[in-house]
Amino acid sequence: MVLEVKSLGLLEESLEVLEQSFQGMPAFEAKALGDRERDILLQVAERMQDNYPYPHPLYAGQMLKPPHPIARLAYMLSMWVNPNNHALDGGRASSALEKEAVAEIAEMFGWDKFLGHLTGGGTMANMEALWVSGRLHPGKRILASSMAHYTHGRISEVLQLPFTAVAADDQARMDMAALENELKKGDVGTVVVTLGTTGVGSVDPLHKVLELKKLYDFRVHVDSAYGGYFGLVDNLDDNAAIAYSKLDQVDSIVIDPHKHGLQPYGCGCILFSDASVGRFYKHDSPYTYFSSDDMHLGEITLECSRAGASAVALWATQKLLPLNRGGEFANGLADGRKAALELHKQLQDDPKYKTTFEPELDILIWAPDAKTTQEISQKSQALFDLAEKNHLHLALLELPLNLAKACWGDSVEYNSETVSCLRSTLMKPEHLEWIADIKRIMDESLAEI
Repeated sequence: MVLEVKSLGLLEESLEVLEQSFQGMPAFEAKALGDRERDILLQVAERMQDNYPYPHPLYAGQMLKPPHPIARLAYMLSMWVNPNNHALDGGRASSALEKEAVAEIAEMFGWDKFLGHLTGGGTMANMEALWVSGRLHPGKRILASSMAHYTHGRISEVLQLPFTAVAADDQARMDMAALENELKKGDVGTVVVTLGTTGVGSVDPLHKVLELKKLYDFRVHVDSAYGGYFGLVDNLDDNAAIAYSKLDQVDSIVIDPHKHGLQPYGCGCILFSDASVGRFYKHDSPYTYFSSDDMHLGEITLECSRAGASAVALWATQKLLPLNRGGEFANGLADGRKAALELHKQLQDDPKYKTTFEPELDILIWAPDAKTTQEISQKSQALFDLAEKNHLHLALLELPLNLAKACWGDSVEYNSETVSCLRSTLMKPEHLEWIADIKRIMDESLAEI
């Protein structure tokens, strides 16, 4: 079986414990489900068959990592109560669990004083970071690498803040010379540093940005929605390792537990090193904050209703798999990176393929060998389609020509505006054991082109 179901017995046992909290109340039982509900649920199961096999190691395309079984169970368990972490009267227990879980994430970055909370995902978390930046530096520009997630430009537009994309170097990292040219203009409020771009997995040189901060007045926001946990591993290259070591010196950080953190969607997290930015969230509500004098999470978020289930699932996962260097969780991340490095090496040694830069995290980009970029794009699409028929699921990426030229030099004729390449996110620890199968299917599929 691909789907893990043996753990469902633990859910029933846990629900019996949860039921004890209602002892002493008048008897009440919701209407039992019957044949109609059964028929609809089976229809749902049939409709859900129209999916890629995300949990399987042969799914090696987009950044889709199955939640840990304990996260699924804890999430489902909490849904029998359905807590809302906007206010304590809607989610007392889950709010406490959120504060504890977020504090553990902050500690991973070296912060013991901070302001932070969970969000529905990285987009909302980044919006809060840039919203605070706009309050601190009204009207000043937001800068991010051209390889950064498109959400920063979109969010800046929503917030009516000017945005500029900074050129990337030949390793797909933010170019420091181009960044300083923008900083010299004197109108920059925030520089977004990406630790783990979602396209190619590149790590911007945070340490070099912090050196520029000594010369120019700007905030540093780190978007590590994808790559935030990799500071726990011990097999990073020098650029990535030193960048992660400087995270305690930035102004704000975004991380998505629903990516490498083994959580169900949606679970993002925003952290500010200066807790006093909470003043910008200050508001009053006539009905939601009456149950306690303690701080409600809704008083430090832009979102209102938020699933307390996300906090419950995250807390349970971090209790099982603490965020420690050298621990089981960190070793799983390291295995994904090992898998990416191993597949990159095998492709690099195989003349049938063209590789790009060595993976910095667990994403790699490559393409079938050909004489022109148009032909490479055509063969990449064909290999993508054939691999899927052979149960290997990859992804495609449009690589800018300047990055392609940096990798391939004059070995290719550049006769298109971009070049389609194949992309894999090897984020499951099991991928390391499946590299031989992945490469075999790729070779067999390529032979059919």
